[in-house]
Amino acid sequence: MPQLVRFGVSLEKDLLLHFDTHLKGKKYTNRSEAIRDLIREDLVKKQWEEGKEIAGTITVIYDHHKRELVNKLMDIQHDFGGIIISTQHIHLDHHNCLEIIAVRGNPCKAQELSDSLKAVRWVKHATLSMSSTGKDI
Repeated sequence: MPQLVRFGVSLEKDLLLHFDTHLKGKKYTNRSEAIRDLIREDLVKKQWEEGKEIAGTITVIYDHHKRELVNKLMDIQHDFGGIIISTQHIHLDHHNCLEIIAVRGNPCKAQELSDSLKAVRWVKHATLSMSSTGKDI
């Protein structure tokens, strides 16, 4: 178990009140957990900016009945095979599909893949969620 270190933080009273309200809405049991999460989030963001390895998902919603759309999406994914580690295809209803693409690697490549998929005509929505691989946090 990692060694815990205690330290003090000084904040304006109003800022702390807003923070405490925020914590209750997020179901945190104490300030320490929330502060740890904020620190981790900032460190992960720094990793992305420095081009360190990330893990994440790209979520795509599209109408699979649109002509050649599925082929276009597959072609793009094949171009990024080096960072795609898994895909899952889910039928939401008769027309709409949800595709979840798990990625690992360079954050710029992951963003490029997400942008490429999002730009395809008839894609209704696409979003990239990046996180750390956990190695450097």
